[in-house]
Amino acid sequence: MTTALHWQERVGNQRDWVWRGWQIRYTYIRPTQNTHKKAPLILLHGFGASIGHWRHNLEVLGEHHTVYALDMLGFGASEKAPANYNINLWVEQVYDFWQTFIRQPVILVGNSNGSLISLAAAAAHPDMVQGIVMMSLPDPSLEQEAIPPALRPIVRAIKNIVASPLILKPLFNLVRRPGVVRRWASLAYANPEAITDELIEILAGPPQDRGSARAFSALFKATIGIDFSPSVKKVLPTLAIPMLLIWGQKDRFVPPVLASRFIQYNQKLELLNLEDVGHCPHDECPEKVNQAILDWIEQSLGNSLDNKK
Repeated sequence: MTTALHWQERVGNQRDWVWRGWQIRYTYIRPTQNTHKKAPLILLHGFGASIGHWRHNLEVLGEHHTVYALDMLGFGASEKAPANYNINLWVEQVYDFWQTFIRQPVILVGNSNGSLISLAAAAAHPDMVQGIVMMSLPDPSLEQEAIPPALRPIVRAIKNIVASPLILKPLFNLVRRPGVVRRWASLAYANPEAITDELIEILAGPPQDRGSARAFSALFKATIGIDFSPSVKKVLPTLAIPMLLIWGQKDRFVPPVLASRFIQYNQKLELLNLEDVGHCPHDECPEKVNQAILDWIEQSLGNSLDNKK
């Protein structure tokens, strides 16, 4: 998908908000027509992405709903803080944002890490969430289960070695290079035509910001910790809200086979498989995903919204 407008001009009204002393970037789009009775959406990007990753979605979804998107702490144009990162920290960022700016039940839409945040937020703050859309939902706890108990101390020792400053700093200087980012994108996307110069600008720009190396170190160390993320297997059965799970069948980062396992955990979870699509369906086939989200909202949440009018 190409357009003459720079991506910064297609992601709504960007603003900065101070959260716990940290600068956070967010954006919003409100429909021109009066749709105040429709649920707002909050879009939550994946690991290493940002608001710009929703450039093909914000305007379309914003024709029907008020739509917000957040740069999670440590990513995008938000502050690269040396924080104690975990999914719960980002959940509290989303909840505090909701309390500050929205204060009515929303639909959370997340990709990858953003899906985990959406899932955890729905469990922790049911007053905020009336539905969630998850794309390429990872479950770090499954990785731990897959490692034989006898090998877990060895794996952890290797991870701790990699997390040392002597290795992390040169590693970061390598992975933030646009050429390396492009190679990572080629693994995430099934369609090479989707890997545009614009996409590489969006992904490779924030790691050049001040404090990025320090934030990368904190993020890396957090992701190898056992308390970084809740277990999808444990959280999914506890939710009683409508949920949509979208999965690209050529996802090389999170195995699509997990989807069939996840839908067994909760009957309210609907699954949409997309052929010839990778890890970022919303960016690789935005037309299909945008329409699927709007249709699902109408079908699954339309009646409940009508009852609240």
